Amino acid sequence: MSELIVAGLSHHTAALAVRERYALPEPDQKQVIAELQQRGLREVAVVSTCNRVEIYAVGDDPESALDQMVALLVARGGPTDDGVIYRRAGKRTVRHAFRVASSLDSMVVGEPQILGQFKEAHARASSLGAIGGVLGRCFDRAFAVAKRVRTETGIAEGTVSVSSIAAQLAKKIFGDLTGRQVLLLGAGEMGEAAAKSLASSGASLVVVNRSPEKAERVATECGGQHRGYEQMAASLVEADVVITSTSSDRYVLTRDLMKNVVRGRRQRPLFLIDIAVPRDVDPRVGDLGNIFLYDVDDLQQVANENIARRKNEALQAEDIVRAEVREFEAWRATLSLTPTIVALRERFARVIDDELARTTCKARFDEDQLRALERMKTSMINKLLHAPMTELRRGAHEADSAALIEVTRRLFQIEEGESLTDSEERALPNGKRKPT
Repeated sequence: MSELIVAGLSHHTAALAVRERYALPEPDQKQVIAELQQRGLREVAVVSTCNRVEIYAVGDDPESALDQMVALLVARGGPTDDGVIYRRAGKRTVRHAFRVASSLDSMVVGEPQILGQFKEAHARASSLGAIGGVLGRCFDRAFAVAKRVRTETGIAEGTVSVSSIAAQLAKKIFGDLTGRQVLLLGAGEMGEAAAKSLASSGASLVVVNRSPEKAERVATECGGQHRGYEQMAASLVEADVVITSTSSDRYVLTRDLMKNVVRGRRQRPLFLIDIAVPRDVDPRVGDLGNIFLYDVDDLQQVANENIARRKNEALQAEDIVRAEVREFEAWRATLSLTPTIVALRERFARVIDDELARTTCKARFDEDQLRALERMKTSMINKLLHAPMTELRRGAHEADSAALIEVTRRLFQIEEGESLTDSEERALPNGKRKPT
């Protein structure tokens, strides 16, 4: 049976300098999905955020499929140390997906953005025809698990995201932000959230973005002003805090640019928070005088404090995840169980039909007698298969369900794919009919 699989890297396994090499903007995500579909993976989705890059798929040969996924990642991000790219299959993939969507695997436990990013990944894959019954069910349940975690635990109470941690750090450095000028470079979701948090603390906001329309929208929503991209250098000279969150694949704030900015600031300190992946700010900028540069990994210490406060709530959330994984695996088992049961019934029916035909080949039966023979056949099948069916259904909820089904198919010599009847097709997820 095909397996759910995932390959990727995250802040748990890779430093920022590695993650930014592997980051997949939307066009690249579509290319990855298309390429893996061409290689035979019917269901594929890509999740790419500032803290993780992951490919989810359904593969008939999990190990081979995972090798292809890892090779594809390495082809884009370059070789890396062992242990950076993780690979999981089966129940471990389901548990991982549920934990990621519920923000239990996030740098900031309880942050809300990851669920939206997970939903975007699902929608993008769906638009490309890459979501089927199994991966679709996994993602749908992941969304439901995330909702349960947020409503049944206090994990989201007073929640902070990476963006709000950035705002919190600015307040620690400057104290009262009233009258301070905050410059937002880029109009991404995380940068916008940080800007709103700082603006609500009394800071004045300036938004600079390559798209004037986006800059104007964000500035209007935050009660700030927008400027053209050509005014970026002048805005850097005036700012106290700069938050960068663009989607550029190269440094926006280079060392040469910032050397000129430093000269224009006349020793005034500048606080730079780079929450983009790949990074917007050349790391060497942090060596310049009166420049205080932080990136997403520098926010980890504050995130750890957040994790400690939410430890008890996270334990409750993990219980929810475990229960949901068990339910999902029970559903998965039924995908193999249904065709096996159907094939068993058809095998027994054929045997009885053959024997009846051989025994009664010269006899003449009226309609009532034929109906009686058909009732007898059905009764025999039900009685002969009652015990095996009971054990198969009970075993579908146990850890060795796949082995039990495989043994049954071997004992009765049922070939893979044998006997796809209408009843089996109705049992397939989301009403999908298996291709002929």
